[in-house]
Amino acid sequence: MDKPIILRVGSYPQWDREPLDALETRKLGSAALGAFEGESKRNERFLALDTVLLQPHHASGTIETRKAMGQLVRDNLAAHFAGQPLLTPVL
Repeated sequence: MDKPIILRVGSYPQWDREPLDALETRKLGSAALGAFEGESKRNERFLALDTVLLQPHHASGTIETRKAMGQLVRDNLAAHFAGQPLLTPVL
């Protein structure tokens, strides 16, 4: 029987605890994680497993996305100083 495989790209810190135990005991076949608890810190338990692929979250890391984010900031500032509604107000 094949074991389950997890592919996770969202950030759900509570997910890391129980499934990590299942990975260590081989009840869970493998996992590829694009977001995980404490991304800037390395969890040695994950690193010890040859069935886990870790890739810190980089969804906004493309040049195009960063340029678009910068343009949105400029557009919001222009709207603010022109007395117009913001394109993306934070409520």
